[in-house]
Amino acid sequence: MNGVTRCLVGYSGGVELNPTYQTIMDHTEALLIEYDPSIISYGEILKEWKHQMGEPYPSKRQYRSAIFCLNDEQSALAQEFCQQNVKQPKLVDIEPTTRFYMAEEYHQDYVEKAMRRRF
Repeated sequence: MNGVTRCLVGYSGGVELNPTYQTIMDHTEALLIEYDPSIISYGEILKEWKHQMGEPYPSKRQYRSAIFCLNDEQSALAQEFCQQNVKQPKLVDIEPTTRFYMAEEYHQDYVEKAMRRRF
């Protein structure tokens, strides 16, 4: 996306130290998205999140729908967005950001790597 400067796959939302895909424990698979707010807004990122994820569904903690917010403003925007754009907003957990652990290299740019292997 134009304006996104970095996107990393990882784990967040838990208290256990150093999760991995095999030992994710109490964490959730997550994306760390860094962006230039002069090019793209937080609201536009939320719209793309919804477009990519579709409607949330009940799930185990590892795959739950969650938005980790840096501050109260992001939290309020995420709450409002979900109320207006998600059929079952209670299925989206909106929480303060916790420590982010980067996932293993094979998870980074997964779709792009899979497409290269395929063709």
